[in-house]
Amino acid sequence: MCELFGMSAFRPTTVTFSLKEFSRHGGMTGPHKDGWGIAFYEGKDVRIIKDESSASKSPCLSFVKQHQFKSKIIISHIRRATQGEISYSNTQPFQREIAGRMHTFAHNGDLKGINSSPIIKPKRYSPVGETDSEYVFCYLAELLSELWCSDLHPTIEQRFTLISHFADIISGYGPANFVYSDGELLFAHGHVRTQKGREGVHPPGLYTLCRSRNGENATEDIRGVYFIDRTQQQEITLIASVPLTNEQWKPMAEGDIVVLKDGKPIKIA
Repeated sequence: MCELFGMSAFRPTTVTFSLKEFSRHGGMTGPHKDGWGIAFYEGKDVRIIKDESSASKSPCLSFVKQHQFKSKIIISHIRRATQGEISYSNTQPFQREIAGRMHTFAHNGDLKGINSSPIIKPKRYSPVGETDSEYVFCYLAELLSELWCSDLHPTIEQRFTLISHFADIISGYGPANFVYSDGELLFAHGHVRTQKGREGVHPPGLYTLCRSRNGENATEDIRGVYFIDRTQQQEITLIASVPLTNEQWKPMAEGDIVVLKDGKPIKIA
């Protein structure tokens, strides 16, 4: 299966160690060598850099590391191909414009028979590649269009309800771990995935890690993130398919959805 990474932060920041370790899984310490991509949000817009080659050997990832792009929301993906050829169009994350903002999606899993589903039939949006992941994102984009175009700024509860509905539907076709963002919120759905030393698929599909810093602790290092202003308050939550550091990553229960804003989880009533 593929691997996912996501970050939500209170202030724009750059992932360093975590991204480095994540990329090592793309063909070095892990089997995911069939492409990679990363999205950095810039307000309502998003900068996406991706490559069909192994992340651990890609010159594009070296470019990302050198330029230290800063963002409050980051989504990344390394691919192990299960559906569709190894190509640029089949690498993730995927993006679509809806209601004047870019929506970005990355998925980990194998959704069998999704293209012949009587329920999941995108009309307005069409996939560019051949993956099940892009196909279901086109379906999600249809749902999002109905919500965002009828209300230019739907509530967090409305968005959560839609993402929960979407997750429930696609989970019936196979592992459905995904991260999605509308540029304001970051959603992560944990489901099931292959686990080392076990047959089949089992939870957890994703892990979370929360980090914080205040001005009083400005000289203290926090592994994995680079701060623009180390004297300012910072809140960060990381999402990953597998723990990337030796810290206490929290496994997500099967079917859980985490909603993040400005680096903190939001409680949905």
